[in-house]
Amino acid sequence: MTIARSLLLFGLAALFEIGGAWLVWQGMREQRGLIWVGAGVIALGLYGFVATFQPDAHFGRILAAYGGVFVAGSLIWGMIVDGFRPDRWDVIGALICLAGVLVIMYAPRG
Repeated sequence: MTIARSLLLFGLAALFEIGGAWLVWQGMREQRGLIWVGAGVIALGLYGFVATFQPDAHFGRILAAYGGVFVAGSLIWGMIVDGFRPDRWDVIGALICLAGVLVIMYAPRG
């Protein structure tokens, strides 16, 4: 159950961080306004809290592993929200990153 909880938290963190960054992007680059930017800033702030609920107590490990989730999640977000189509190298890179998440977070220790 701990791994499932951890994966759920990584997914929630990705939703807040990637979604928040996307909202800021839309507000600034696509000129949708400060309300979009403000919503993005709030989402980014919520992302910071979500990581604190990870079962592992090591900040560096959590953030390093989350980096892989962020890479894959960003490609998925782009596909769903912006119609981006990753090429095979994007997919291979994301899979490598996700393999890194599994090793960093869930490999047996000590």
